[in-house]
Amino acid sequence: MKKRIIIGLLAFCLLSAAAIPATQAVGLGDILKVGGIAVLVDRFAGPLNNFINTLTAKHNANSDYATKVVPIITLGSGGYVGAAQITGPQHLVDATQAALQVEADFNSSFRVKALIPINSKNPVNFSRVQGVGVSAMIDVRI
Repeated sequence: MKKRIIIGLLAFCLLSAAAIPATQAVGLGDILKVGGIAVLVDRFAGPLNNFINTLTAKHNANSDYATKVVPIITLGSGGYVGAAQITGPQHLVDATQAALQVEADFNSSFRVKALIPINSKNPVNFSRVQGVGVSAMIDVRI
C-alpha cells in the first residue's frame, strides 16, 4: 500500500511538473507539497466530512442535505491547495469531484476567492454542478 502511494505521488509530481509553464518559478518542494496535499485530502475526506458534520451539529447548524469533502483546485495551476466540504442533494453531491478556486482583486481593497463546485478534477475540462454549495473550507498545514 505504501509503495502504491509513493508511486502515485511521484507520478503526480512528474505530470504536474510537465504541465507547469516554463515562465513560472516552481520548485520541487512546491510540487511535492501539492502532491502531498492531494494524498492527504483523498485519504482523510471521509473522516474530515464526519468531523465537520459533528462540529456544525454541535453548534445547531447541521443540515439535512448530503455532504462530501472534495479537493480545492486553483484555476491556472491545477494543483490541490486544500479541501472544501460541499453540500446539496445526494445525486448532485455524488456528481461533484472538486471545488474550483478563482481569485481576483476588487477595487484594490478586497481580495475575492470564489469556490465553484465542479464535476471533474481537471481544471481545463469541467462543468459547474448547479445546486451544490460550499459549506466549509479545510486548510492543510504544511
